[in-house]
Amino acid sequence: MNGLTEVILISQVPLPFSKIGSWTTLYTNYFLNDHKIDYLICPKPEKLYDNVNYSFANINFWQKFQNKVFKKQKTEYLKALDKIIQPDNNYIIQIVDNYGMVKPLHRYLVSRGVIKKCYIQFFYHGFSPYDQLNSGPDFYELINELIVLTQDSYKQFKNRIHVLPCHFSVLHNGIETQKFKKVSISDKENLKQKFELENKKVFIWCSQERPKKGLHIVLDAWKKVYETEKNIILLVIGTEKKHDISGVRFLGRIPNDDLAQYYQASDCYLFPTLWQEGFGLSLIEALRCGNYCIASALGGVPEVLQYGKLGKLIENPHFTSEWVNAINDFLEGKFQNPEIEDDLYSIDLWRNNMNRIIDQAKLRLETKL
Repeated sequence: MNGLTEVILISQVPLPFSKIGSWTTLYTNYFLNDHKIDYLICPKPEKLYDNVNYSFANINFWQKFQNKVFKKQKTEYLKALDKIIQPDNNYIIQIVDNYGMVKPLHRYLVSRGVIKKCYIQFFYHGFSPYDQLNSGPDFYELINELIVLTQDSYKQFKNRIHVLPCHFSVLHNGIETQKFKKVSISDKENLKQKFELENKKVFIWCSQERPKKGLHIVLDAWKKVYETEKNIILLVIGTEKKHDISGVRFLGRIPNDDLAQYYQASDCYLFPTLWQEGFGLSLIEALRCGNYCIASALGGVPEVLQYGKLGKLIENPHFTSEWVNAINDFLEGKFQNPEIEDDLYSIDLWRNNMNRIIDQAKLRLETKL
């Protein structure tokens, strides 16, 4: 194989990203450690990573207007890419969740005469195959590899998309397990005391308040449980209180750096998602902090909880009664907290698997050439 093989990440958001986001957090941890990305194309962030080369996508109002009115697709990213591409080199190009980038990118690489020297990796953080614009059958012929969050997601693609000529890989999400970790019994009691939760079984829900996140289902169930169980409390993180509910404490938004101690002070995490969840970062954060998890059996969640080995799966999550029964079963001691492998869903494992996926792509590109 002639020339260098370099890795380029094209991101539609600036990296580092100043707001909370699942995949941006993963990449931030990745760039702060042993990574294999050579170039990063994105809008200019407030600060830069020290160990990667940037090419900025200069997005202003006029370019946004052109993109919308004249359907000029992703030109600012392709201009940034054009500053990097050298005909003698080979490139692995990563795209995250941006289906609209693939066709313009493919056309550009063909026009430069380098398509055969490039390997396109598309990272998908949903669950079911994306069925909106730009995701027709030809999409899968334009990429070389699709990386999904779970094996069950791959099965969905295999069953629903009739022609899948690209490679597939599975890359589970990862978290900082040194931060999100189980604490000792005494430390847990101290945290309960700190948050005025002494002598209570503490349940926790953490997400954005959208109907598909299922908070309304949990609150309905809670009211029924609380009729007979008063020595319990539900912490709701991520949304403001709209009205008083007995036994429920609305905490609003909590900074990510402070979130772990709320999980560590809690006993049971409720994850009532009502859509085909791709993975669920908050689920594994709570799991690693020692919570027993009760979660909807939708999307990638069953695989994340190892089909019930690591928590209780609610097969019919739209039915309040199933949550009432599961919460009562937990209170009656019918569930036992599982043993968890040291590196399960760790950011270190994610980084190692990402590097493995990149190394495999380099070998495939070498074979292709």
